[in-house]
Amino acid sequence: MIRTTLTVLVATCVAITLFPSELVRAEDTLKVLILDGHNPHHNWQVTTPLLQHLLRKSGRFEADVATAPPDGEDASGFRPTLADYDVVLSNYNSQQCGDQFKEDFLEFLRGGGGFVCVHAANNAFADWPEYNRVCGLGGWSGRDERWGPYVYFQNDELVRDAKSRGLGGSHGMQREFQIVMRDRDHPITQGLPPVWLHTQDELYDRLRGPAENMRVLASAYADPDKGGSGRDEPVMMVLHYGKGRVFHTVLGHADYSMRCVGFSTTLLRGTEWAATGKVTIPMPKNFPTVLVTSSWE
Repeated sequence: MIRTTLTVLVATCVAITLFPSELVRAEDTLKVLILDGHNPHHNWQVTTPLLQHLLRKSGRFEADVATAPPDGEDASGFRPTLADYDVVLSNYNSQQCGDQFKEDFLEFLRGGGGFVCVHAANNAFADWPEYNRVCGLGGWSGRDERWGPYVYFQNDELVRDAKSRGLGGSHGMQREFQIVMRDRDHPITQGLPPVWLHTQDELYDRLRGPAENMRVLASAYADPDKGGSGRDEPVMMVLHYGKGRVFHTVLGHADYSMRCVGFSTTLLRGTEWAATGKVTIPMPKNFPTVLVTSSWE
């Protein structure tokens, strides 16, 4: 089912503070398809409309929603027309997927379509090897050393730990945490501050995956005193799959996490990059600082 209605109300002043640029021409808008329908422990019925609103309000995107059948129902007929879109954004975490959708999705990416993986979408489709390659890293659903290495920073060097055994995917308590921009030369991160404070969120750690063709843009420290791994964990990555571009953010557990101006800005810029390979969306004036969070209402 494709949904195009907006189901959340957000103050119109958001566009002024979060999106200071002039509206783009209608012919320059990019088409985004948001996937949802199942996402355990995440209120996708709230976060999908928020993501849709964020994309539309930027003036850069049109955004539709494709909702898959509930888990346990036959998903073989779920086949949105991906070719009608520039980029697919996943807010979907399920282990069921029809073979035709798999073929369409990979053909879309190989042909140059963009993909954005948000938070728990990297938990999906654990037994689909190509999806794990698309996302680079993922967690839960039985992922272990067979899926690929742990990837983290140690002494500011990126480590691909293929020797350690254990399950992939965990997180400590929700909290605010600092985001460290590890690659400020990429179009998504150019001009953003080197460190900024993110609002309350889950910080995924101990993710595993093939991590092929993956460039880590940002990390965050998973504080062991808060139940984390004690490592600097990747939180934003880009990958290539065929001719397609992938932006993967592990941020965005809940609506209050997505309302962070840092999350919103990087998501919009990452989505634009996935669609076009370029970024024109500027950093807003109310971007968070190293010590102060910034959210929109």
